[in-house]
Amino acid sequence: MLSLYLKEVNAFFNNLSGYLILSVFLVSLGLVVWVFPDTSVLDYGFSDLEPLFIYTPYIFTFLIPAITMKMIAEEKRSGTWEILLTSPLGSTQIILAKYFAALTLIIVALLPTLVYYFSVVQLGDPVGNIDHAGFFGSWIGLVFIGAVFASIGLMCSALTAHQIVAFILGVFIIFLMYFGWTALVQLQVMSPLALFLEEISLSFHYQSMSRGVIDAQNVSYFLSVIIISLGLTGLWIRRK
Repeated sequence: MLSLYLKEVNAFFNNLSGYLILSVFLVSLGLVVWVFPDTSVLDYGFSDLEPLFIYTPYIFTFLIPAITMKMIAEEKRSGTWEILLTSPLGSTQIILAKYFAALTLIIVALLPTLVYYFSVVQLGDPVGNIDHAGFFGSWIGLVFIGAVFASIGLMCSALTAHQIVAFILGVFIIFLMYFGWTALVQLQVMSPLALFLEEISLSFHYQSMSRGVIDAQNVSYFLSVIIISLGLTGLWIRRK
């Protein structure tokens, strides 16, 4: 399992597209946090990194399916998937190895954003004038939302042998679960269905966690979505 995990991580960094994906992610976030006048921390006037936590899920919607789209789909297309299934590893171990590889890449992509934190700490007046607990609570929320998106992306990669199809499916399902339910809630004001849709919306639980409070209910929700997505991935693989 460890060798498959390392193979997936190395495959990402041995490919120019891997560095391109990470570069686009970091440049996009840098522009949002420091350059664009409507979101720049420098123009905002407060030692707060709220734009980082608001806009990262938008970028994740495209970044993470780009990471996961070929993890299973490319193996199917190249014919190595059947060989992998006949290895001593079970399907659960294969899925977990690929999932943890994707999660590792997401954390690697997020680690440079800690530079933003240290920068704002130094720019504060007085120095260090920032809600430290709030920042790290929100940062952990980003890791959780990235973990959920990765499980959905991997599930979509298992559904097809075409990377582009896996990418489009991943973006669509992530968009629906993060943005779509919230949009429907706004159309169902004062309706019992609105409360249900809000409770199953990823954005509702992420925004709750991004306030800096790590609540057991939100963590349980994220873990449940991850387990369900990986479980469906396993069911589909065994069925095929």
